[in-house]
Amino acid sequence: MGETQDATQVTRFRDRAEAGRRLAERLRHYGGRDDVIVLGLPRGGVPVAHEVARELDVPLDVYVVRKLGLPGHEELAFGAIATGGVRVLNRELIERLELPASWIEAIDAKERRELERRERVYRGERPPPDLAGRTVILVDDGLATGSTMLAAVEAVRQDDPARVVVAVPVAAPEVCEALGSAADEVVCVATPQPMRAVGLWYEDFSQTSDEEVGELLARARRPPPSGGLDADGAVQPLTGTRHDFDSLLERAQDARHVLLGEASHGTHEFYRERAEITKRLITEGGCTAVAVEADWPDAFRVNRFVRGVGEDGTAEEALRGFRRFPVWMWRNTVVVEFIDWLRRFNDGQADEARKVGFYGLDLYSLHASMEAVVEYLDRMDPAAAHRARERYGCFDQFGRDPQVYAYETGIAGAEPCEEAAVQQLVELLALSSQQGDEERPLDGDERFHAEQNARLVVNAERYYRAMFRGGVESWNLRDRHMAETLEELSSHLERIAGRVKVAVWEHNSHLGDNRATELGQAGQLNVGQLVREQHGPRALLVGFTTYTGTVTAASDWGGPAERKQVLRALPGSWEELFHERGTAAFLLNPVRIPGRRLERAIGVVYQPQTERVSHYFHTRLADQFDVVVHFDETTALEPLERTSQWDEGELPETFPTGV
Repeated sequence: MGETQDATQVTRFRDRAEAGRRLAERLRHYGGRDDVIVLGLPRGGVPVAHEVARELDVPLDVYVVRKLGLPGHEELAFGAIATGGVRVLNRELIERLELPASWIEAIDAKERRELERRERVYRGERPPPDLAGRTVILVDDGLATGSTMLAAVEAVRQDDPARVVVAVPVAAPEVCEALGSAADEVVCVATPQPMRAVGLWYEDFSQTSDEEVGELLARARRPPPSGGLDADGAVQPLTGTRHDFDSLLERAQDARHVLLGEASHGTHEFYRERAEITKRLITEGGCTAVAVEADWPDAFRVNRFVRGVGEDGTAEEALRGFRRFPVWMWRNTVVVEFIDWLRRFNDGQADEARKVGFYGLDLYSLHASMEAVVEYLDRMDPAAAHRARERYGCFDQFGRDPQVYAYETGIAGAEPCEEAAVQQLVELLALSSQQGDEERPLDGDERFHAEQNARLVVNAERYYRAMFRGGVESWNLRDRHMAETLEELSSHLERIAGRVKVAVWEHNSHLGDNRATELGQAGQLNVGQLVREQHGPRALLVGFTTYTGTVTAASDWGGPAERKQVLRALPGSWEELFHERGTAAFLLNPVRIPGRRLERAIGVVYQPQTERVSHYFHTRLADQFDVVVHFDETTALEPLERTSQWDEGELPETFPTGV
């Protein structure tokens, strides 16, 4: 670390370059190692780091850190953000100061804009470095308080390095000692007492410009490491034959849950291949149910159809329950074909327990679910139905729009209906337990349908109250509900059929393990993470990506379906890396592809004019998914109700030149 030195006995450094060379002498044991990377903290730390990396013959990169400080007291930091979308928060300080989530997000957004500006200037189109399993040497030109370096150490830890070394030419002795509890090693060449200011210990301490940082990084740039997409077995081209997904089916053999994602809610190829994979999981892999990112009552109407009960005569009729935006997510040509196929498959099963169901996991159906509970009780226990109407009557004062309930109870101070919703769930579960388990599978499905609707009302009530509070609370409530619904459904199916394997259809942002993303580091969890935590290797997570093409999406929430052009993926993204391979479609084993890059996520709204902010986040693909399916150019999903905007489409971005 370096012992305290009398300030009068410390020789000043000529400039940052000389300081870097002297620092490198103390780091010789890291020289020439493949697992070492030097990260300079801009701007002044980069010239020092450049000399260290050159002397040690190891890679150099930049690590940008922005502290998150209180307005008016910026020196009091409650967290930090850093290169690669990393965010670290001091939860204890946030709770003590009672910082509102909206403040945290606003401060984060302001500092992130500056961080991304600096990243673009310094790094250009290069992705952030992969730090997992490596020895990271963090370098600055000196430390007076050490607060920025401490934030950098904590941020780097999020990327799972093997070792973190702090190395500086000069620092206050107490700062070096304090950093020893955060870093694995601290190297301080000079530790004068008193320290005063870093600049006092340099003959030339002129400011380093952004241009100088960029020039030093360019000078130190090395060719990318071999391996990755070229590693043996990493990439399997898709040729359009039945055997394209044999390897995926083999990996799914022992899985309890096969999570099949999508990079948008409106891409034909994602829906088509997901359906084809699911058909094979059903016919060859013992799949017992399909659970989708849809409202429970609407999906259960489809479930009745595919099981041969209910009043709907066709798949299109069964899908008419999907009336809420975005209708095209489930009322589209691919889903109709799959539902038709599933009905034909089930018609060929003599045993009711062998039939494959279709279920929804989402929680937006607050009022429809209350009505379903009452309808079930009307048949089973009219007195209980009367009590349910009284309890659910609490919601009547807010009308049919759940957002009105969200505002009135979350912001305006109205009394929430939580107690009534919970009481109704408790009574319904007690009633169900009295009925016993000796019933036909179909009866059990109907009882479970009522129970799940009652659970949904409880969770939807909490979700809508959290909507206006900001932060990640409402997202986490929703994904916890979907994960809990999946577990309840799986247990129900296991009781009925004695076996369970569920194919799950949701967006990548729900099904990829959020612990591998910058969103997860900000406190956001998701279904993929929760399922992996509970089932480990018995959960198979499959992501889908595309480089460009068209997509069905709206321009604003609640807007009509449009056929929109998907911009070519951004430099530094996984999609760009896949495009550079020149293969139209392939299956990828991401565990062979280390590193952190941008990943695109298009939901039901696509805003290409703000694409970087609206649709990209950093992720470690190797930890996010078990399998990735890439289509370089994709086409828009065809809605059953085509709008004039969809038929007309958008002009391609190269119009009118066609280049």
